[in-house]
Amino acid sequence: MIVPQSKFKLLAGEASLTTYTYNTGIAKHTFCKVCGIKPFYTPRSNPDGIDVNVHCLDTQPQAVNITEFDGQNWELNAHQLAHKSKEPG
Repeated sequence: MIVPQSKFKLLAGEASLTTYTYNTGIAKHTFCKVCGIKPFYTPRSNPDGIDVNVHCLDTQPQAVNITEFDGQNWELNAHQLAHKSKEPG
């Protein structure tokens, strides 16, 4: 689930997280130091957004809109999801 950075707020557990970057440094992969799960990250395709693992939320969203996406060829298709990290206007 991609949300604008301004709509994301980590409420607890920051001390248990670590961030990994590589290559361009744009994507920021956040992992739990204890169990290794990736609860959220800043995607290279949407650096102004946060991609949240909905399975890591305390409360599951009422509804989630799923958009089919070709992840193997993501650079050719990233424009299809760019609006997900933008503020509603």
